[in-house]
Amino acid sequence: MRYFLYQSKNKLRGGFMKSLDKTYDPKSFEDRLYDFWMKGGYFTPEIDKNKKPFTIMMPPPNVTGNLHMGHALNNTLQDILIRTKRMQGYSALWVPGTDHASISTEAKVVEKMKKEGKTKEMIGREGFLEEAWDWTHKYGGNIKNQLKKLGVSCDWTRDSFTLDEHLSKAVEEVFIRLYEKGLIYRGDRIINWCPSCKTAISDTEVEHEDIEGSIWYFKYPFVDGDGFVEIATTRPETIPGDLAVAVNPKDERYFGLVGKKVRVPILDGIEIPIIEDDYVELDFGSGAVKITPSHDVNDFEVGERHNLGQKKIFTDDGHLNELAGKYCGLTIKEARKKIIEDFKELGYFSKEEKHDHAVGVCERCKTTIEPLISKQWFVKMEPLAKPALEAYKRGEVNFIPERFAKVYVNWLENIRDWCISRQLWWGHRLPVYYVEETGETIVSRTDPSLDEKYKGLTIKHDEDTLDTWFSSALWPFSTLGWPDKTADLDYFFPTDVLITGYDIIFFWVSRMIFSSLEQMGEVPFKDVLFTGLVNDAQGRKMSKSLGNGIDPLEVIDKYGADALRFTLVTGNSPGNDMRFYYERVEANRNFANKLWNASRFVLMNLEDSDQEKVLVVNAFTQEDKWILTKLQETIDEVTTHLDKYEIGLAANEIYDFIWNEYCDWYIEMVKPRLYGEDSPSKTAAKEVLLKVLKDILKLLHPFMPFITEEIYSHLPGVEKAIIVEDFPVVDKKLIFKEDFDRVEYLKDVIRKIRNARSELDVPNSKKSELFVKTEDAEIKKTFELGMETLLTLGFGTELIFTEEKIEDSVSIVLDRAELMLPMSELINYAEELERLEKESEKLTSEITRATKKLANEGFVKKAPESVVQEEKDKLVKYEEMKVQVENRIEEIRKKL
Repeated sequence: MRYFLYQSKNKLRGGFMKSLDKTYDPKSFEDRLYDFWMKGGYFTPEIDKNKKPFTIMMPPPNVTGNLHMGHALNNTLQDILIRTKRMQGYSALWVPGTDHASISTEAKVVEKMKKEGKTKEMIGREGFLEEAWDWTHKYGGNIKNQLKKLGVSCDWTRDSFTLDEHLSKAVEEVFIRLYEKGLIYRGDRIINWCPSCKTAISDTEVEHEDIEGSIWYFKYPFVDGDGFVEIATTRPETIPGDLAVAVNPKDERYFGLVGKKVRVPILDGIEIPIIEDDYVELDFGSGAVKITPSHDVNDFEVGERHNLGQKKIFTDDGHLNELAGKYCGLTIKEARKKIIEDFKELGYFSKEEKHDHAVGVCERCKTTIEPLISKQWFVKMEPLAKPALEAYKRGEVNFIPERFAKVYVNWLENIRDWCISRQLWWGHRLPVYYVEETGETIVSRTDPSLDEKYKGLTIKHDEDTLDTWFSSALWPFSTLGWPDKTADLDYFFPTDVLITGYDIIFFWVSRMIFSSLEQMGEVPFKDVLFTGLVNDAQGRKMSKSLGNGIDPLEVIDKYGADALRFTLVTGNSPGNDMRFYYERVEANRNFANKLWNASRFVLMNLEDSDQEKVLVVNAFTQEDKWILTKLQETIDEVTTHLDKYEIGLAANEIYDFIWNEYCDWYIEMVKPRLYGEDSPSKTAAKEVLLKVLKDILKLLHPFMPFITEEIYSHLPGVEKAIIVEDFPVVDKKLIFKEDFDRVEYLKDVIRKIRNARSELDVPNSKKSELFVKTEDAEIKKTFELGMETLLTLGFGTELIFTEEKIEDSVSIVLDRAELMLPMSELINYAEELERLEKESEKLTSEITRATKKLANEGFVKKAPESVVQEEKDKLVKYEEMKVQVENRIEEIRKKL
């Protein structure tokens, strides 16, 4: 096994070793090669004004997370792009990092402490933060090490964590700047409250689940006189917080009732007014709606319009408080049940109707969310959302696929102010202080108690931390050193592409865009490439509850990182979910094995003196020119697909070229030359084999980095690691259209010979003369130039041109030629007749199709002239082939 010694960042030293290990075993080199790349500093780009920068920011996984298939897909795509750009001469930076994930991490630490008999309150804030940092240091590196097993080539020297000192500085700076601009304020508003996590969470952290619920109808009697108003609600537990009953001003049922008061029957002495508001839907329920301003976002707005005030009846842990009267101390569920019972007992219950509706739950703990009034810190979103919308409309940021732009636009157009404060201890603490004696609020970079101005006063630091997304919204520029003016920020920002899941467009993508526009004056990235989900083989989302999760590390351990990576990108298109099949991983391991064995074959046929030289074109056969032309076509297709982020299509092009064209065709074509005497033709074959192998390894490297680096290091004439080699570009001098077409023709001939022999069950050991009947000089030349290939791969002993029909032969109809195999003793004529009759039917169908198409005036007039001519040429070809087939059918019938 070859051992690398690196002289400098881009140089390798070591003698040419012809033999790869006999067996492809990724375990034998993957870890070694990653260590080699790390020690060589290949992942760390330099700030080079002579190079164009290309920057990707890794979506930071949770610090306590583990690698899952979504991470594997996302990071494989990023790695493919960064490796490609690095090879294309860019100063390619991929910044890795992790997120402190405040709620998730705090929950894990609280759970761990609970098992130890400890609580947050017992050990205090400082003690809890020590526990959280210990947890982070213990588990925080897990996912980084797992990503390395995948082969990611990110710059670990620039690794960031959202609670790092320089990122925390950026978070504090943005908060203060927004506050000073009047874009951050503190106020009482309806927020989403999680009774389990005991914190506010944003709208985007609420999941909505459809449930089988009910609408309950209750009677609120008038205070003066007989009668009542019937209200309908899905949340009876909030009735003790009612401050009004609202009706639509257009609802004739309630004309004359606005301004009257009704009693809440279950609460002694509580009277509330009937008001009118357009918010009420005429056709929902009874048309009369209870208004609970402290526990519903729409009711809050109604209450603001009508100056109803507030009445908050829920505690932070999901119980009813003293303002709920006799229901104080009950849980929310207990209160619902008791309130319904009391209405029934008092005779003011009307009915219950089944009603399916969506309920919000906390995305982390799945507890039902309670909307409630709370004093929190908010960001005014409208002034930030408008520039983000305009930037998209100006084309400054592209969404791939474009359909996801609708989600972005819809969220920004219907934006609500963002609640950014969280009642947690793990995270960025608000830079906010309160003077107890005066009630003054101070937003400051330093503790005000150190200021002489506040000497002797009691200064209290706000207990809350910021929403995790507040810090991750700054990720594209805070990781490069902002707010300081760093060389990294000047050179690598803005970044080029963000690759992320479509499920966090509003969580993260939109917030990075408006934050960057506000702080940097430009969008943070040009393109956003969305990935879909990786589902199981049945199309189900992988989850713990279903037990269908697949550990990428187990796949890597069994099949190698390259096979997993190639599986995740082949057949994958932007934004679409994909299914994970082990059969595909096995197939891609077989692909790696095929490449390994082909490389071993090439190496075994090279000598120490065989190095890629200036290719001598006049020594090439048409097969050499064919593979070189096909290579240029593949380079062009792969590069074009990568530029468009069509990574799955690029992978398919490489796969097809390596497996089919290089391994199955070209290597087989050149074997007779390799096994023959030394000659210019043999030398040319070795030069082309090596040239093409080097280029396909370079093309494949971004997709399958380990196997390509290992094979490449064994090739003669190699001085650089493949990771920093030049990515192939099309060489027009190596495009030979005429020779390419000839070999494609020969391939078709060989396939038809093989198919005919297969249908007749002729074993490969049986060879025969190949008779060719043609009047076309160009076709004859094609056969002459490709004679060796045709005989080798077409099981022939001799190629003979003839003007006559060969008796007792199998006829193969070709374009402008007929090929005959004199194998009458091996042929079952009845079966041969059946085959030809099917061929005749197929040709008749093609002739009918082409005739109808050419008879269509619309097609002839509208289609380009070249397309019409192509269809005419096809018709002539099919008609000629039909005549040949019919003649052969007639001949066989005479023999039967």
